[in-house]
Amino acid sequence: MFQVIFLISVLFSSSYAAVQDFCVGDLKAPEGPAGYSCKAPAKVTVDDFVFSGLAKAGNTTNIINAAVTPAFAAQFPGVNGLGLSLARLDLAPKGVIPFHTHPGGSEALIVLRGVITAGFVSSANTVYLKTLKKGDVMVFPQGLLHFQVNAAKIHAKAIVSFSSPSPGLQILDFALFGSNLPSALVEATTFLDPAQVKKLKGVLGGSG
Repeated sequence: MFQVIFLISVLFSSSYAAVQDFCVGDLKAPEGPAGYSCKAPAKVTVDDFVFSGLAKAGNTTNIINAAVTPAFAAQFPGVNGLGLSLARLDLAPKGVIPFHTHPGGSEALIVLRGVITAGFVSSANTVYLKTLKKGDVMVFPQGLLHFQVNAAKIHAKAIVSFSSPSPGLQILDFALFGSNLPSALVEATTFLDPAQVKKLKGVLGGSG
């Protein structure tokens, strides 16, 4: 009898949890581990569920000749709580999205223009590498280091989706050479000599 009552209570609690159709992020509140708190339903409008920011190409005039335009919960509050988000990648000729990771979600990439060489490295240090053309899709498992490189002489464009409204982003090169991590520790952990570390920190704006 107890088991039946417990099962019924679980079913009712699950049904109650599903009653809330959405949780549009309240961007005025701080973001926590579970995302943003919900905006009051009376204040939600259709515009919360529409994002036009991916229509425009990002600025690729930078050191990596590439741009990432995110449509995460912070930019697109309608995805808060839905377990998904999007971004646009623009890669000029010689453009590269350096080794990076998304600790909060897996990624699926679809090439819309150009040719992109992409890959990731597993925790066993196995490399999975492919040159993708228009219409090709590749997935990158959550938390694994991965990259994208423009493999042609024309502008490349891709749309990526994530399994989280806030997947996070950490670029390895900037973590090492764009931060204030002491150079001696960078040298010790990367096996690079002091001159190389100093050069890379100078390029990426690091200190220490």
